[in-house]
Amino acid sequence: MHENSRRSESNASAASKTSASPASSSAAISAIKYAHQAEKLSHVAHEKDPDGPGTAIHAHYVTPQDPIIVMSDGGRLPGVPLAEAEKLNTLKEATDGEPADVIEDASPVDKSRDGSRPEAPKNGATIQKSGEGSLRKAMPPSRTNPLFPPLPLYGPSSITRDIQCWTFRTTSFFLSIGFLGIIVLGSAFTSIPLMCQHIWLRITFRDPDARRPFYEEEKKLKRVRKEDVRNWKRQRSRRNSKPKIDDKEDEAGRGEFIPTEGGPDPVICDVGYYARRVGLDMEEFKVQTEDGFIITLWHIYNPREFTPLSPAERAARGPDVFTGEPPSRPISSSQKPKFPVLMIHGLLQSSGAYCTNDDNSLAFYLCKAGYDVWLGNNRCGFKPEHTLLSYADPRMWAWNIRQMGVMDLPALISRVLSETGFEKLGLIAHSQGTTQTFVALAKEQRPDLGDKLTVFCALAPAAYAGPLIGKAYFKFMRAISPALFRIIFGIHAFIPFMLTMHTLIPGRLFGAMGYRVFSFLFDWTDDRWDRGLRDRMFQFAPVYVSAESMRWWLGRECFAKQKCILSTREEGHQEDAEDEMEEYYHRSSSQNHNETQPPSPHPTRPRRMSEARRKHERKPKGSTAWYDSHAPPFALWVAGSDDLVDGRKLLKRFERGREPHVRVVHTRIIEEYEHLDVIWAMDCIEKVGREVKEVIWRTCDVRDNVRVPRGCEEVEPWQDSQDDGWGGGDGTADKEREGPSQSSSEDVD
Repeated sequence: MHENSRRSESNASAASKTSASPASSSAAISAIKYAHQAEKLSHVAHEKDPDGPGTAIHAHYVTPQDPIIVMSDGGRLPGVPLAEAEKLNTLKEATDGEPADVIEDASPVDKSRDGSRPEAPKNGATIQKSGEGSLRKAMPPSRTNPLFPPLPLYGPSSITRDIQCWTFRTTSFFLSIGFLGIIVLGSAFTSIPLMCQHIWLRITFRDPDARRPFYEEEKKLKRVRKEDVRNWKRQRSRRNSKPKIDDKEDEAGRGEFIPTEGGPDPVICDVGYYARRVGLDMEEFKVQTEDGFIITLWHIYNPREFTPLSPAERAARGPDVFTGEPPSRPISSSQKPKFPVLMIHGLLQSSGAYCTNDDNSLAFYLCKAGYDVWLGNNRCGFKPEHTLLSYADPRMWAWNIRQMGVMDLPALISRVLSETGFEKLGLIAHSQGTTQTFVALAKEQRPDLGDKLTVFCALAPAAYAGPLIGKAYFKFMRAISPALFRIIFGIHAFIPFMLTMHTLIPGRLFGAMGYRVFSFLFDWTDDRWDRGLRDRMFQFAPVYVSAESMRWWLGRECFAKQKCILSTREEGHQEDAEDEMEEYYHRSSSQNHNETQPPSPHPTRPRRMSEARRKHERKPKGSTAWYDSHAPPFALWVAGSDDLVDGRKLLKRFERGREPHVRVVHTRIIEEYEHLDVIWAMDCIEKVGREVKEVIWRTCDVRDNVRVPRGCEEVEPWQDSQDDGWGGGDGTADKEREGPSQSSSEDVD
């Protein structure tokens, strides 16, 4: 009887446990799944990190398409595929609120001393906070733009991952060097006819450089540089023999900008050195991006009116942007400040590209004109740095153009605004720098960034591909699969052997080789450059870029396929067809019905045209716009002989009203310019620099509170009247087209 009683009690207890088990079992399963997913996205594996500071806590969405992984100690890791980020946050939400012992037993996350789970770090004022409210509600849909396919997921170090990495590094080392060797041989082979022509002209007592467009100016500048070297040597000898007081008197009589470096050009990769040769100087800041990269920001200044900050003041701050943090040093109120300008470089370059032409360098010209010039550099550059990751970690290199725009650009703008105390700045970008800005300002990315800019000056804007993308070697990179691309070029830096050559080869030889290789690849010439400075120009390239970034540019999925940075090829064809029909019907309606109808330049079947016209009438033009009302004013300088990108197509997009929110304040097509001429041509200050200076001043929103740049005293402020001008502008955009022998300008009504 006692046995039956005990059996009944046992059955009752079992029944009670059975009724409670489904809820607790579900919680335990969720906690276990969350722990596994967190370990998958963590900095280091759990067995190597028993205390858990490097364990993933949640995914924070900088934009709906760009999650970053936040560690329990506040560290940041670069983004992962959307599905993985969504899974982490979904499991975290399912786990939150469950019994602490269930969560803690399953999760490797660090525990505080009182046994509670640590809170996720707060990320300050960002565009979207994943920590507010329900994580599931804050989460974007798990899909990606076809122009930006998911990046690979590598996870923390493990035997399998390390073997995979070393396999890719080994294969890519040999295959990428072989690819580079073919390019070098190709450039050497195509140089043979030029060399023969050069030798023949010398034998026949003719100067091979006489046909260059700036031949006389080049000879004059060469004589000036030789004279400067002699003067520098004489000044150095006098300084060694005269008292310091006399030396200061000599400096007082030599003007505002006194060179502190001189002599023969050693041809080195040092922006500060070339700044000092023209009487300026440079200080380097470290900037942390929201995904943990440490990037460099160079400040160009006049040493006679500015004292550089200490290394501690120039060190990287936290990852949050636009927090309202004050300058590292209180701003002097003795005189009006200069308006800040940020400059961003092109592909495979650093911002030193703006500093290679002595006083004709765009950065030095704007600084001496009266602007506060800052030069921004994208992630990795000459020295890859991250708060958690090392060079060998493949996660260090899992990024492309979108991360440059969404992460790097806001971090640079935020630091400049913080250090200068301004609310807005003027942005200048060249080539890839324009691409990352176009991407960042898009309404699906970080449109609020436009509120921080008074104007965006795009030099050789890279939004549409030019005919050069059809060359054989570019077709090869587009033809190979993503897997084969990674076998050839790896999953780390893109052909890092180029940086090794840069270190080992003397500057002048490397400059000559760099020019030949890039000229072969991109059909550039140095016809309009100062050939005496050409070797210096290639000291600031190449830099470290990720293989994923180059795959975005040249691989089969993204830019090389779509021929555009923000529209697919199908969308582009549809827009072109709509525009052609609109032009056709506009011509038709403007003609007399008795006249013969001219044929369309692009014949289409009448039925299809009428059907497409009806669709077009139902679909507003702005429905495919890339930008919203946050877009800043745009100013564009297009190189008319640029085969790398198609700037004219971008101008047509604005002219046709595809971007109703974009206000184009200035455009210019310089017919004879190639891609790099907008920053390196001997007359780039006349044709680009002066206009950039004036456009920035025209659009400056604090003209009464800053110094007036030299030469801008008569420049009238731009009136943002929001009238129906072309490109959504104010109707008074400057539009210029210049050919080799003539220049014309007209207002756009």
